[in-house]
Amino acid sequence: MTEPLVSVIVPTRNNRRTIEACLRSVKAQDHPHVELIVVDNHSTDGTDEIARALADVVITGGPERSAQRNRGIRAAEGVWILWLDSDMYLPPDAVSAAVRTAATTGATGVALPERTIGQGFWTACRALERECYLDAPWLHNPRLLRRSDMVADGFHESMSGPEDADLRFRIRQAGGTVELAPVIVDHDEGRLTLRDIWQKRYYYGLSLPTLVEQHDGAMADQGAGVLRAYARNWRRLLGRPGHALGMAGMRAMEAAGYLWGARAGRRQVQV
Repeated sequence: MTEPLVSVIVPTRNNRRTIEACLRSVKAQDHPHVELIVVDNHSTDGTDEIARALADVVITGGPERSAQRNRGIRAAEGVWILWLDSDMYLPPDAVSAAVRTAATTGATGVALPERTIGQGFWTACRALERECYLDAPWLHNPRLLRRSDMVADGFHESMSGPEDADLRFRIRQAGGTVELAPVIVDHDEGRLTLRDIWQKRYYYGLSLPTLVEQHDGAMADQGAGVLRAYARNWRRLLGRPGHALGMAGMRAMEAAGYLWGARAGRRQVQV
């Protein structure tokens, strides 16, 4: 039986540091039929040139990641679509394992667990945090779905950051399921700084009012799920007390960033 075509969609903007390794990891997949689509948001650092040398299709478009993914979905020819950020690297069996997981479980979507790689103390704190989620399937957002399930609705384009969680909530509200593929994706976050972390969470927080409006009680459920993951991994956290304390401080700062961004987002809506 012929293996289905999988379209891998990579939105990007000015990510020359990691884009080549990301795309090469897609090209190295052991799944025999993979289409690689890059949607570049007007990069000025040569990211688009690297993409044109490696991808099957390169589209220029924006303004944000949700819209870029939707552009890629519309252009895709695969039965399945898989979206990947341009600072992520797939193991060679990621696509085949994801398709196999969907086929054997009947899941609506398949998630690919991540681990953080990079340099510096705060990156190590992020890596410890992500390790706590590897055995917490309830926290993982899908990365592989059938294209036919995504063409009509796609990603919520008024969200930048929470759109993955929004998709997970929509799937579950419709009675669908999300399963984990038995692979781990490397997420190259470089050398994180507290400023980087704050700015990203503030930016994501701008979309939180829209997410809360769409999914009543979602944030409380998400917070409870995160705490449950930490409780299950208390031995892991105690084994690295310095990074665990840093992680706690980082998470507190992120929560403040989300709330500050959400406050600004509500003001924007009111205006």
